[in-house]
Amino acid sequence: MSASPTPAEREAVDALLGPPRSLWEGGAPQASDHRAAFGGYRRSVEKRPLLLPALHAVQDEIGWISKGALNYICQRLGAPPAEAYGVASFYALLSLEEGPPRRAHVCDDAACRTLGGLEILAELEGRPGVHPSPCLGQCDRGPAVFLQRAGEEDAVLVDAAPRQAAEALDGGDPPLPPVAVPQAGDSSLRLLRRVGAVDPSSLEAYRASGGYEALARAVEMGSDAVLAEVKASNLRGRGGAAFPMGVKWEGAVRYPEPRYLICNADESEPGTFKDRVLMEGDPFALIESMTIAGLAVGAERGYLYIRAEYPLALARLEEAVRRARGAGLLGEDAAGSGRAFDIEIRRGGGAYICGEETALMNSIEGKRGEPRNKPPFPTQAGLFGRPTVVNNVETLVNVIDIVLEGGAAYAATGTEQSTGPKLFCLSGAVARPGVYEVEFGETLGGMIELAGGVTGTGRLGAVLLGGAAGVFVGEGHLDMPLTFEAAPARGAVLGSGVVLVYDDAADFRGAARRIARFFRDESCGQCTPCRVGTVRQEELLERCLGGGALEEDLFDDIARVMMDASICGLGHTASTAIRSAIDLGLLEASECLR
Repeated sequence: MSASPTPAEREAVDALLGPPRSLWEGGAPQASDHRAAFGGYRRSVEKRPLLLPALHAVQDEIGWISKGALNYICQRLGAPPAEAYGVASFYALLSLEEGPPRRAHVCDDAACRTLGGLEILAELEGRPGVHPSPCLGQCDRGPAVFLQRAGEEDAVLVDAAPRQAAEALDGGDPPLPPVAVPQAGDSSLRLLRRVGAVDPSSLEAYRASGGYEALARAVEMGSDAVLAEVKASNLRGRGGAAFPMGVKWEGAVRYPEPRYLICNADESEPGTFKDRVLMEGDPFALIESMTIAGLAVGAERGYLYIRAEYPLALARLEEAVRRARGAGLLGEDAAGSGRAFDIEIRRGGGAYICGEETALMNSIEGKRGEPRNKPPFPTQAGLFGRPTVVNNVETLVNVIDIVLEGGAAYAATGTEQSTGPKLFCLSGAVARPGVYEVEFGETLGGMIELAGGVTGTGRLGAVLLGGAAGVFVGEGHLDMPLTFEAAPARGAVLGSGVVLVYDDAADFRGAARRIARFFRDESCGQCTPCRVGTVRQEELLERCLGGGALEEDLFDDIARVMMDASICGLGHTASTAIRSAIDLGLLEASECLR
């Protein structure tokens, strides 16, 4: 393999970084000066964060990243080749081996495996470029296939049949997936009110529907007043940790500028797709919310980190940022505030771990997406070592109503500890899968009825709450209010809002196997408890489901070590869903549980 880049590879990198200006930025190194080979003294902290975008640029254009292309990127950015290789090899959607120009990632995760994903994989078996994939965030319209297309925009095929997947792999152009919610037209909707009703590509339509009124109000109020209203709202994070948003913002502003804002849109928890619906259907709302948050916490730059498997959301957000910037709503004088705030969009590379906030920050900085030890927490020392606020999409979009209505009015909805509206992702054996908006306090049974009730056999087998990192619950939980206080009291979690319904004929053994494989694959490998524990957990489960005895004490020991000693939440929650499935007797068809 040549160590020199092809002209096409050079062009792909130069289109992102601009033409090289000197020997130190990609010119042929002099044999007498070894320092020139990979940037030498021009190595720049400012350039290193462009590593992942540069790798994407080559992958997008060529279909893989050759040794020559990687060397050229290192020369341009002043990055050590070994470190750049470590980053390139970290992400599932970046390939260091040549392959076909189209690659099909077929979801065989929690929802899609019950909707035909396994049949698509069987149909495409043996074809080059076909890979089983963890959840693609399309659970309401699965089975789904994510297509990487060299020289073209990536695409997603939804409601896919095996024949359609084969045609897309052969060169067909998948139709643009629809963006809609089952509650469309409901006048009580707040977070979802524009989805399917307002043109997501039109800034004018967004403003005509009340868009940017909240930003104007926030500029008039001033940062301190906005922060006070957010704190009064008692809004808690919607990504799973449920940390109070106002406390997080207040913590960051205690430390000197510069500060950063990050929107965590790397929605990769199996069964979760609410943020995708918001980004595809109402992108300007997220841009407005980020601008309010950035001005409130004194950040001049915000990063929107979105998973690569959301090409439609990515395209619409890029257009929304461009239009907002052109209208003066972003930039040196954002919305006439007299202060600078702008947004940079960063695309992930297919790594569940980058949904963890410190791993996400490492990814933006051009490092492997591995979590950091805490403390220090991001509000003190986050992105580039500076105070950083990290919120997810749904959390941020709530800020619009808080600014317009006031924190007290917002806190009056829902319950005392769970205020405001909440989005839930209903999928699996329900009549009308999709994202549903309710006030906190609706019961689990009420949510299932809202989605049309249980399909299949019509009898409930179990519900997976919170995704792969959550728990299975049975009929005894149908009366449970879906709140931050009620769920833990009943041994359950809300997590990212997953409500994945199984009927009583579901393949729970297959589901448990897939969850175990998911955590084994997605562990970043940085810490031993998680790297080894997820493998051992899968081995124990396989022995059990193969007819051996369930070594419950060993299983619990492994789970306890992962929970107590892992660096981040992946290891902490890797065993919870499987343990709950065992406790509910969902795997009792296996000899080991009889």
